[in-house]
Amino acid sequence: MRRTVALGSALVVLSAPVSPARAAPARSAGSVVSVTPLPAGLWLPGAGSAHRVVYRTTGPTGKPALSSGAVFVPRGTPPEGGWPVVSWTHGTVGLGDACAPSTAGRSQRDVTYLTRWMSEGYAIVSTDYVGLGTPGVHPYLDGRSAAHSAVDMVRAARGVDRSLAARWVAVGQSQGGHAALFTAVIAPRYAPDLDFRGAVATGPPSNLEGIVFLAGPHIPDLPLADLTAYTAYILAGLRAARPAFDVGRYLTPLGRRVVADAERLCYADMVTRTRGVSIGSMLRRPLFDAAFFERLRSVTEVPLTGYRRPFFVAQGVNDTTVPIPLTLKLAGDLKARRQPVTFRAYPGTDHSGTMAASLPDTTAFVRRLLSSAAAGR
Repeated sequence: MRRTVALGSALVVLSAPVSPARAAPARSAGSVVSVTPLPAGLWLPGAGSAHRVVYRTTGPTGKPALSSGAVFVPRGTPPEGGWPVVSWTHGTVGLGDACAPSTAGRSQRDVTYLTRWMSEGYAIVSTDYVGLGTPGVHPYLDGRSAAHSAVDMVRAARGVDRSLAARWVAVGQSQGGHAALFTAVIAPRYAPDLDFRGAVATGPPSNLEGIVFLAGPHIPDLPLADLTAYTAYILAGLRAARPAFDVGRYLTPLGRRVVADAERLCYADMVTRTRGVSIGSMLRRPLFDAAFFERLRSVTEVPLTGYRRPFFVAQGVNDTTVPIPLTLKLAGDLKARRQPVTFRAYPGTDHSGTMAASLPDTTAFVRRLLSSAAAGR
């Protein structure tokens, strides 16, 4: 699912990679390893500069890791204080290096959506996440790892272009909505050097651990979009995030092959690969055990407390990828704990459609966040 570094008032195009020694003498999170101009075909309309950046971040289990992403700066003169930043966390594209949006490009849906945000006067920085285009397997739906990538993408982008402000928000769809929620909790304490204002999550998966661990060899086929592909990604992501945990012992020979393929195939190819493959046929034993549940929960469970900034959750009523009951439970749990959440459901809207349907509400929400007085530390 899917152009110029400011030195004073001058813009200079970085046309060659920056060596690690030049860019980041210290191995600190958010430091730049390399930066190269994006090919013209990967620019967002309205961008005045666009670069691909490789940077240091924090991966699964808190270990140092590399991530990559793209920086899009609007045309024109930045406002006083610099361009406010939207850190975009993308939806499911796959787990293989070939799937990274900074090299593979983006869907027209995402280009249209991000162009709208840029037209509002924001620089767009977009992480690929750890393992997409960088070493290792992408730990799919590892919320903390994705949040670290999103935060450090802002740090790296500001190191590349000084016209970017410290004020920023996280905005994400689907897998990226999940990442945006984790970012909303983690950002204030992980990056006190930045001015994080809040987050927007559209179609965020939640409560997955309570559903996935009910699966077993005899689970019936369910009428949910591309469910087997998503399940294979979740299992491959769990293995990448918790390598000491033996996911393979739950899998049939077919399941082992499908999960191995999930580590390299992009979304469309993965859907094709799993056509006619049931979840039950992938599993040799039920996932219903404490060891599996606790490992999955430690990776995917959306935090219900700890939000220090306002955030917005948008959900399509007709979403069959992330069914609305899951998000209604999330919203209820957040409200019961007095978290600063705004929740909106959009009738007649499916998973992808929620992005466009919610834009009038979410752009106004972010405008208020970024125009308010500096957020409390």
